[in-house]
Amino acid sequence: MSRRHLWGLVFSPVALAVVVVLLIWRGPDWNEVADAFTIVEWWWIALAIALNVCSVCARCLSWHVVITQAMPPPHPRFRETFSSFSVGLLANSVLPGRIGELARVGVLARHLPSGRPVWASLTGTVFAHRLFDLFPAALLLVYVLETARIPHWAATSLYLFVGIGATLFALAMAGAKTHHRVGLAEADRRVHQLLTMARTGLGVLRAPIPAVGAALLQMLGWAFQLAAIYVAMRAFGINESLPAAALVLALMNVATIFPLWPGNVGLVQAAVALPLVSYGVAKARGFAFGIGLQAIDVAVGVGLGLLALGREGVTFAMLKRMPGPAEEDEEELEDEVEEALETRARARVPG
Repeated sequence: MSRRHLWGLVFSPVALAVVVVLLIWRGPDWNEVADAFTIVEWWWIALAIALNVCSVCARCLSWHVVITQAMPPPHPRFRETFSSFSVGLLANSVLPGRIGELARVGVLARHLPSGRPVWASLTGTVFAHRLFDLFPAALLLVYVLETARIPHWAATSLYLFVGIGATLFALAMAGAKTHHRVGLAEADRRVHQLLTMARTGLGVLRAPIPAVGAALLQMLGWAFQLAAIYVAMRAFGINESLPAAALVLALMNVATIFPLWPGNVGLVQAAVALPLVSYGVAKARGFAFGIGLQAIDVAVGVGLGLLALGREGVTFAMLKRMPGPAEEDEEELEDEVEEALETRARARVPG
């Protein structure tokens, strides 16, 4: 067992235990939390679920654009991309860590021609796709800072979140313009492998029109998420303005940056309930709203994921044993990158 996996096995239960103790000691009145569910208007919940599905479709289409730019033909069809994306949502909802990112790569790789290494390109597209979250995140932060009632601790978290994201994007832009091979003398094999995969996926950043399209689709996905939170607030009788919903969305993303346990349950609810106190929302109702909000996300992820599992013929147990890019040796990874770069270079030559 690797040191990283051992650390995860030790740290995750300890962190979860700390959160449970805090919820029992300083948490809401659980009877009031239960009472908050008796006033829920379920048709608002149905609308929130529909908006979440729209968000998934927009974000999946964004990833599909990245894939078509990062990889040489033949490209997967959108329905195959959507199915793989849905399996990833399922894995992220019920399994610890970010195993869903590898799961969607593993499922989609099954649809590409055999005998051709694809893990580097596909894993790189996941990295590039995640980078496009920085644009809506930055816009959301500006909107929240200008309009919402933000507790001091929340403002610090938001600044840190965007600062890290901006640094990653700057490094990614620099990496996207770099075409030289990274020698093993510069880094160890794992770092070199990650840089190689990222270099492939970031190809979309060298094509302005597809990059803008992917970014706009990702923004649309965030807009649907914001709308889903806004209508879910109505379901729980929280009749606050759009800035309050934006604050909830921003802090939910901060709370799930590091997946300490499946869904970061408890931490997410605290991130939702505590800032709503400044809007006059009782802690118990805010916590109940956080439970409902995460239940909506999980329902969409698990529902779409289970349908995709049936279509793909993949079992849930197989998700835990997904292979990784380590199966491709260093030479194959480099060859795959060079193939993708040469294909894009030929596509830019007229005639």
